[in-house]
Amino acid sequence: MDSRAIDLAVRRVARAIASRAEGHARVVLVGIQTGGVWLARHLAQHLERLWSAPVPVGQLDISMHRDDLDQRLAPQVHPTAIGFDVTGKTVILVDDVLFSGRTIRAAMDALTDLGRPRRIQLAVLIDRGHRELPIEADFVGKRIATGPTDRVDVRLADTLAASQVVLEKAVRR
Repeated sequence: MDSRAIDLAVRRVARAIASRAEGHARVVLVGIQTGGVWLARHLAQHLERLWSAPVPVGQLDISMHRDDLDQRLAPQVHPTAIGFDVTGKTVILVDDVLFSGRTIRAAMDALTDLGRPRRIQLAVLIDRGHRELPIEADFVGKRIATGPTDRVDVRLADTLAASQVVLEKAVRR
């Protein structure tokens, strides 16, 4: 996906969120570090135009909630910055790629440590399939067919024009 395709996908997700929201006053976006933060900010810009109202955006680090902590030397920790109460809100978790579902499970654990949302929904730029857990996205920018060993590289830059998504097929032997 080039920058134009990414922008169209983000706009499509924003319109879907706006059309299904039960009142924008209770909707907040929480981007999962790192790619989800970029996407949450861009979604918020589009939603603010659609709703003519600001949309709170937070960022969530899941490093200490992962189920593979024992397999890593030292987790790379990023800041969690959520300047609003999630209790009673419709929290839309935002991530760049949905794959196994394990990142989302960790994000839900981290989020519920901060409060009790009314509802948690999931928005992703790319859904590549191959779930290991029963997790599905509510809002998807693009679904792509991949093999389990393929790599989806989402390169998000400060400016949308420099962003891209690249599918790297695994070398088959």
